[in-house]
Amino acid sequence: MTVAASKAIERPEARAEERRAAGVACGAHALHDGYTDLIVVMLPIWQAEFGLGYGELGLMRGLFAGTMAAFQIPAGLVAERLGTPLVLASGTALAGLGYCLAGASAGFALLLVALAIGGLGASTQHPLASALMARAFAGARSMKALGTYNFAGDIGKMTVPAVASVMLVAIPWRPVLALIGACGLVAAAAIYLLTPRYGAEKAAVQDATTDAATSAGRYRFAYPVLVSIGVFDSATRMGFLLFLPFVLTEKGASLPTIGLALTLVFAGGAAGKLVCAFIGARIGAIATVWLTEGLTAAVIVALLPLPLEAALVLLPLIGIALNGTSSVLYGSVPNLVTPEWRARAFSIFYTGTIGSGAIAPVLYGVVGDLLGVPAALLVVAGIVTLTLPLSLALRPALARQT
Repeated sequence: MTVAASKAIERPEARAEERRAAGVACGAHALHDGYTDLIVVMLPIWQAEFGLGYGELGLMRGLFAGTMAAFQIPAGLVAERLGTPLVLASGTALAGLGYCLAGASAGFALLLVALAIGGLGASTQHPLASALMARAFAGARSMKALGTYNFAGDIGKMTVPAVASVMLVAIPWRPVLALIGACGLVAAAAIYLLTPRYGAEKAAVQDATTDAATSAGRYRFAYPVLVSIGVFDSATRMGFLLFLPFVLTEKGASLPTIGLALTLVFAGGAAGKLVCAFIGARIGAIATVWLTEGLTAAVIVALLPLPLEAALVLLPLIGIALNGTSSVLYGSVPNLVTPEWRARAFSIFYTGTIGSGAIAPVLYGVVGDLLGVPAALLVVAGIVTLTLPLSLALRPALARQT
């Protein structure tokens, strides 16, 4: 059989594997991110049900996020030995089981156990689903693919809490959590059955990833620099969202208006994750980082003197810039590590960015107490510009992208 005939036979199979990988990764991202934000919907209900204080509510939220962040690197290491299908499916089942147990909890202590189990399961999603997308769409297509995957998470953040809120109008919260948790168990079975079983690198994929392997050896500091940019980017996002309600309040915004403002930022952010991935694939990662991070700093500064109406118009653009960089950074990870390191590299990257997002509001809050909100926002805008010179250090390693 000729090489051309062999490729003709393999091409439909490869496309089918790509569709399955994309469906598994995007579906898992939507479900897991929905699980993460569902806690926000449940906090007032748990407070009324169990008589909890704000400190206890914060502990529940922090426990889920902290467990998820802490176990991402171990999840990547386990997947290297046991394989992505088993570990990602097991994590999804644990996340679903966590919500089932939360629905059966009789008190605060059991809720903490349930959320810890859910966070442990959620730790598998980001590193493994990202690596799966990068493996299925190796080479130049990985940035667009990872941008689509990134966008799917925002779809889950919007739909899962919304569906739960509608269900809570009709039925008690315990059956709601049981049903939503059961969806995780069903999804786990689907993930295990549908995830492609990739073995050794195929020739076509080897050709596409040879440059990444060469770059990983030659530019060994590129990946840590990329993680550093991700840390600054995540810190900027959380710092801005911390101060935005207070800036708008000073401009005369009511509570419903602040809610609208946050919706505008989040809607722009969801669009930015998808759009900026395609821009990055077109003009290159470094140029896109300069575009989005530079725009972030400029628009934050411009927001301060504007009246309320003009500020609201500007917020979707801020959302695009704030969140758009993340897709470009995720999409660059596969270009800076060898294929066998993908899951581990993504786990380290996500741990750094999620950890930064958790710590940044505390640090920026101290700055706000010392300098005031407007000055603190200027600090946020100034710090995000540190990503610009850092991105230039990536130019040799990412030169083949542009």
